[in-house]
Amino acid sequence: METQNYANHRGYVPLYHRILRYLLVLTFIGSLVNLYLSFGDHERIYNASLITVLTFCAMTQVWYTRELATKVQDRAIRAEENLRHFVMTGKLLDPNLKMGQIIALRFASDEEYLTLAKRAVQENLSREDIKKAIKNWRADYHRA
Repeated sequence: METQNYANHRGYVPLYHRILRYLLVLTFIGSLVNLYLSFGDHERIYNASLITVLTFCAMTQVWYTRELATKVQDRAIRAEENLRHFVMTGKLLDPNLKMGQIIALRFASDEEYLTLAKRAVQENLSREDIKKAIKNWRADYHRA
């Protein structure tokens, strides 16, 4: 497995992130065109509207499947990083840290973690700024 770093740490599944999403959008557009062309034709309108509704449902399903999985992962990351900080300092993470900052901090090695966490609060570093500041990357190969 390739060593993870800032340049390649994002998970990307081409079939999901590109092909499925675009196919669903194109199918939805096609279903809307079909629905429009079916107005006035009582034999086709039911099927056309059913296809449109089902395509919309599929798009919503794909969107929320990803959204909800990400939220669950974010909660797990917050708990893991709170535990990590507690083990190192005896204190929980600063409550002023934003979720994006905590997510970025998980990539920091133990040696730079506390310094970066403090800087993140004091300088209001963005998630990208934190990731770029990491010298020794701590890989996370389990993020979906």
